[in-house]
Amino acid sequence: MDQLAPDVITISQSRWSIPQIEALLDLPFSDLIHRAQLVHRQHHDANAVQLSTLISVKTGGCPEDCGYCPQAARYHTGVEDQDMLSLTEVIATAEAAKAQGASRFCMGAAWRGPKQRDIDKVAEMISAVKALGLETCATLGMLKPGQAEQLRQAGLDYYNHNLDTAPEFYGEIITTRDYQDRLDTLEQVRATGMHVCCGGIVGMGESRHARAGLIAQLANLDPYPESVPINHLVQVAGTPLHGTEALDPLEFVRTIAAARITMPKAMVRLSAGRQEMSEAIQALCFLAGANSIFYGDKLLTTGNPEAQRDDALFKKLGLHSL
Repeated sequence: MDQLAPDVITISQSRWSIPQIEALLDLPFSDLIHRAQLVHRQHHDANAVQLSTLISVKTGGCPEDCGYCPQAARYHTGVEDQDMLSLTEVIATAEAAKAQGASRFCMGAAWRGPKQRDIDKVAEMISAVKALGLETCATLGMLKPGQAEQLRQAGLDYYNHNLDTAPEFYGEIITTRDYQDRLDTLEQVRATGMHVCCGGIVGMGESRHARAGLIAQLANLDPYPESVPINHLVQVAGTPLHGTEALDPLEFVRTIAAARITMPKAMVRLSAGRQEMSEAIQALCFLAGANSIFYGDKLLTTGNPEAQRDDALFKKLGLHSL
C-alpha cells in the first residue's frame, strides 16, 4: 500500500498544499485513476455527465492581453468583432440547447468587465433563459461592486471567472490584470450566494509544479468552486501561445484526477480542447472524475465536438446526461 492510500483520502481535508498535489500527480497512473474513481463514486453517479452549452453573446474586441485568447483586440486571429446578440437570438439558441439535452446555458462576453448598460441587457437574457427551465451561467469579466448582486437578482445560478493558472506563472500569460483582480471578482460572486464556476487552462507551457499550484488555488478557495472547468489550450494562430509545445494527453488526464480528488463534490468539466482529444483520452478523463462537458459545436470562438459525436461516445461508454 502506498503512502497516500485510498482509504485516507477523505473530504475532511480542507487545505491542500502544492507538494501534496504534486505527490498525487507523481503517482503511478493506475493508482491515481483508481483513487480518483473512489472519490468520484463517493459523491457522484459514476456514469452521469452534466451537459452545458456555451455561446458568445458578444465577440471580439477585448482590451486584455491573455496570451491564449483569439478575442483580444491586439492579436490578429481572424475573429471578427460582433455586437451583443439580441434577446431573441439568445432565447432561440437556449431553446435549441435544451432540446438537445443541455441542462445549463452559459453566456460569455469578451469584456474586461461589463458596463452598467451591458449588465442590464445580460440580465434580460438571464431571466429569459431561466424561464425556460435551464440553469444559467455567465462569464463577463471582472465585476464592479453591486454587479454580481444584479446578476443574481436576474436569476443567474453560476458565474464563471477562471484563475487560468498558478499565481507564479500568471504573469507569463496575462499582464493587463493581476491575480488578485480575479480573486476579488470571485469574492463578490460568493458574497451574493451565487455558485462559482472557476477553473483554468493547462498546456500553456507551464510546469507540473504550476499545474499543482493551479489545483491548490482552486481547492483552497473557501468553499471550492461548485463547477471546475479544466481547459486544454486550443492553440489559435495569431495568439502568443500559438506554437507552444503540446501537453502530453495523459498529463491532462492526471490534472483531471487531481481536481476530482481535491474537490470531491465539484462538477469537474472537461472543457475546451475536446475537439483535439481522441475518444480514448476523453474516456480516461471521465474515468478520472470528469462529469461535465460543454455540449454543442462551438465554444465562444473555437470548435467543440458536435452533439452527435458526443451522443455516440456516451453510448459507447454507457454514460447518460444529468
